[in-house]
Amino acid sequence: MKCYRYKMDHDFGFAPNPFWGVMTLATCKGSIRSSSNLEIGDWVIATGGRVLNKYIGHLIFAMKVEKIITFDEYWNNPDFQCKKPVFNGSVMQMYGDNVYHTNPQTKEVIQERCAHTVEGKNPKDTGQYRRDIRGKNVLISRNFYYFGANAPELPDEFKHMASTVRNMECNHVDEETVKKFADWLQSNYKVGIHGDPINWKEFTFKSYPMPKL
Repeated sequence: MKCYRYKMDHDFGFAPNPFWGVMTLATCKGSIRSSSNLEIGDWVIATGGRVLNKYIGHLIFAMKVEKIITFDEYWNNPDFQCKKPVFNGSVMQMYGDNVYHTNPQTKEVIQERCAHTVEGKNPKDTGQYRRDIRGKNVLISRNFYYFGANAPELPDEFKHMASTVRNMECNHVDEETVKKFADWLQSNYKVGIHGDPINWKEFTFKSYPMPKL
């Protein structure tokens, strides 16, 4: 059991996407998603980076990898249609991450309109598209802890697990420490969502008065 770690500079609920009862990592972090060493049962965690400096050393999310599937398997699976973006829907729907699939004739990977789309540009001409499709796979987990804006500071015994670089790290965390980390999570938190995505504070949400009965 290994632990893949990285720093996050943005958190919109897109990568990872923790909604609808399952956490998915379908975009960004191609080096993790395509790693030949990644196995079912490994953990992926992220802490705050340079931009999210308030959250340095704080656990934004942790997921235990339960499935590794292709873009097309994700796109076509009835269980994950809810993860496709709906731009006239809620913020949660806008940040759906089920956005890549293959043209059966040309084998070209198609990017549907999403949070990584640059309006007016062909997706293939953007660095984000190239980074996303390099990952090839989608990581799936129902055993996840998403903290977002409520990210707790890692306890002293796990502080060294916070990544020192923005990209993937999986070295220097022994299996015994990973097991203790998983036990700490399970002992202190319920599986699921514990806070809104950090960057949602940038949005203005209208409040509607409750109707009088």
